[in-house]
Amino acid sequence: MTTWYKNFSSQPHQAFFSNGMIFFILFLSLLLGVYTQKISINSSILDYHAYSMIHIVFIQFFIGFLYVVFPRFLVQAQIKVSTYMKHFYLYFFSSVGFFISLLFANDYLFLFSFTLLIAQILSFKTLYEIYKNSKVTNKYDAKWILICFFIGLISHILFYISFFDISFSFTLKKLAINSGFYIFLFGIIFAVSQRMIPFFTQVKVPEYKINKSSKIMEIFFFLMLLKIIAMFFENSYFALISDTLFFVFIVNELVRWNLPLFKVSAIMWVLYLSLFWIPFGFFISALENSFAILNISFIFEKASLHTFALGYFTTILLGFGTRVVLGHSGRTPYANSFTKFLFLLLQGVIILRVFASFTLNSNLNYVFWINISSFLLLLILILWSSSYLKILLKGK
Repeated sequence: MTTWYKNFSSQPHQAFFSNGMIFFILFLSLLLGVYTQKISINSSILDYHAYSMIHIVFIQFFIGFLYVVFPRFLVQAQIKVSTYMKHFYLYFFSSVGFFISLLFANDYLFLFSFTLLIAQILSFKTLYEIYKNSKVTNKYDAKWILICFFIGLISHILFYISFFDISFSFTLKKLAINSGFYIFLFGIIFAVSQRMIPFFTQVKVPEYKINKSSKIMEIFFFLMLLKIIAMFFENSYFALISDTLFFVFIVNELVRWNLPLFKVSAIMWVLYLSLFWIPFGFFISALENSFAILNISFIFEKASLHTFALGYFTTILLGFGTRVVLGHSGRTPYANSFTKFLFLLLQGVIILRVFASFTLNSNLNYVFWINISSFLLLLILILWSSSYLKILLKGK
C-alpha cells in the first residue's frame, strides 16, 4: 500500500486527473439519472450540473496539468508532493461531500462549496507564488492563466453566495456561471492551447513556424468580457457584435497558425480538431442572436455552450489527457485504434447534443435525445478510463 501511494502521488497530474475523471463520470451519471427520472434531487440544474462541471470536474483536470507545467514554464522547482496532495485531499473530500449533499442533504451544499472554494484559493496561491518567484523574462502565458484563474475565484465566490436564499441569488448564479465558464475555464484552456499546441506541432514538424498574434490573450480577454456583459444585460444586438468579433478573431488566428493537419499523428490531430469547434460555437451563438433580432421563432437552448463544453473543452481534455498520461508514465504518446474510435465517437456525441437542442423546435422528444447524448458521453468516459485511468491510479 505504501509503495502504491508513493507511485500514485509521485506526479500531480495522476491524482488530479483521476479525481477529475471519477467525478466527471459521477456527475454525468447524476444528470442522466435525473433526466431519466431514476433519481430525484431538490437542487436546480445550475447547482448539480453547472457548478459541478466548472468548479469540481474541469478545474481538477487543469490543476493537475498546471501543477506539472507551471514550474516548467517559469523555471522553478517542482511543487512539493506534500503540498499538492493536501490540495488533492481537500478537493476529493469536498467533491464527495458536495455529491452526497445533492442526493441526501441540500442544506450542506454551502459547506462543501466553501471547502471547494478554499481548495481553489490554495491552488491559485500555489501557482501565484511560482509566478512571483520566477526570474524568467517572458511570463506572458503564465500571467494570463493566473488572470483567468483569479476570475474563477470571483465566479466561485458569487456561486457560493448564491447558495443562500437571498433575493438576487439567481442573478448571482447566472453571473457566476457565465464568468466561470467563459473566462475561467475557457480562458485557462485557451491560454494553455495557444501555448502548447503550436509548441507540440513544432516539435513534431520542425519546419513548422509558430505565427500567433502578439496580443492574442488580450484580445481573447476583451472579447470574452464583452460577451459576458452582453449576456448579463440580455442584449441581442450587443451579443451579436461580441460573437461576430470573436468568430472573426478565432478564424483569423487559426488561419495564421496554419496548422499542418496532415503531417501529424492522430493524438495531435485531435487537439487541432478541438480548436475548430470554437468558431462553430460562436457561429451558432451569432445565429441565435440574429434570429432574436429578426424575431424568428427558433429555440437554440444551450447549443453554443455545449459546442464549447463538449467540442472544445472535452475533446482537448481527452487529447491532452491521453498525451500526458502516456508521456508521463514512460510510454509513447500514441493514439491507438481504440482511442481514435473514442475521439471519433465523441465528435458524434457533440453533433448529437447540438441536435438535441434543436429538437425543441419539432415534435421530437428533447429529453430522449439529451439522454442518448449523455449516455454515449458517459460510455466514452468509462471506456477511456478503462485504458487510461488505471495507468493514473497505478502511478509511475
